[in-house]
Amino acid sequence: MYVVFFGSDRNRVRDAATTYIEKQMPADATLTTLDAAEYQPGQVADALGACSLFGGSEWFVFDTPLGNEEFVNDVKESLTEMAESSNTFVILEGALLAAQKKTYEKHATEMKEFTAEKTERFNSFALAEALAGKDKRQLWVLLQEAKLSGLREEEIIGMLWWQLKALRLAMKTKTAVEAGMKDFPYNKAKRALAKFQDGEVERLAQSLLELYHDGHAGVRELDLGLEEWVLRV
Repeated sequence: MYVVFFGSDRNRVRDAATTYIEKQMPADATLTTLDAAEYQPGQVADALGACSLFGGSEWFVFDTPLGNEEFVNDVKESLTEMAESSNTFVILEGALLAAQKKTYEKHATEMKEFTAEKTERFNSFALAEALAGKDKRQLWVLLQEAKLSGLREEEIIGMLWWQLKALRLAMKTKTAVEAGMKDFPYNKAKRALAKFQDGEVERLAQSLLELYHDGHAGVRELDLGLEEWVLRV
């Protein structure tokens, strides 16, 4: 079996993992830690096949596999075997993206997330700016920051929709008055249109609207779908 403790609050992640081990690990068990900085290929496979010479159970702490490409790949390929193993694996990670979280969730006995508190509220207008500039890299980074700050997917989609609506209005009208907008955001949207191909704004708006409805209908997961949408901008 394996359990996962993760999140942006690294201190609480480690404290929770330590508490779990202290409460759950048998007195005769052996505890081994594999650290990303010192990981050697094959160590995950060795842990799966480990058997105590003294008859006690084997426990392993995998410390931040994502910090080492070979480490995380070995872990991902072994999740099914880890879940079925008589050995116990405690995985520590930082903040996980939706796809990474989904991968661990498939077979985990337990997953606990600990998010660090933010002293300042995330500036959601930065998402709109990145979208208007078609800056996919910045939009991706801001999406992760927005989620870590506690912003819900619905709020993020709302801001992105607002920007797409402004772009569509600027595209279909000749003046700010006709669009029902203030001069500054209207002119800004007009300039931003130069970065978009014909029909692209409509396509993005339609796909974002479909994502929102699919998420609320249970057809798709909003967090994962939003990440995929951003990558297609």
